Amino acid sequence: MAIAEPNETVRAAYKAGALALIISGGAILTALAYEYIGGYAPCPLCLQQRYAYYVGVPLLFIALVFVSADHRYPAGLIFLFVSLAFLANAGLGVYHAGAEWGFWPGPDSCTGVQEIATSAGGLLESLSSTTVIRCDEAAWRFAGLSFAGWNVVASLVASSASLRAAADSVPSD
Repeated sequence: MAIAEPNETVRAAYKAGALALIISGGAILTALAYEYIGGYAPCPLCLQQRYAYYVGVPLLFIALVFVSADHRYPAGLIFLFVSLAFLANAGLGVYHAGAEWGFWPGPDSCTGVQEIATSAGGLLESLSSTTVIRCDEAAWRFAGLSFAGWNVVASLVASSASLRAAADSVPSD
């Protein structure tokens, strides 16, 4: 059985999908490295922004398998779904970065508001075990962008590469 050489459209879909996978895999690995190696604790919004990566990375891999097996319609649908997920993630990143810059308030869950214990023992216990990671203060910036800002960049690149892969996956005939 001879293996057929993929046509240029399939090759283009695979390249765009692989770029989306590399960008999204690199972004989530970088975030985890900053957390576990660098000691930067994520805020609740940071953790929410990771969901697109946790879903997107395996789906991009599956879509690439479909493209390789010449099942282009399912691959195109998966690429399209992943593109929309990363576009929504970019919107969440803009919201987070805007809260860090003070353009609008962040969610109450990460501004330091905590319930107060009703007993002295409970108060001492909650003081020793409660750490509030604020969403409205950037823990780190590079080139003027915080983690949330860089997430917007990575999400937009992954979204556009996934959208390109979706467009290239669908046969034009």
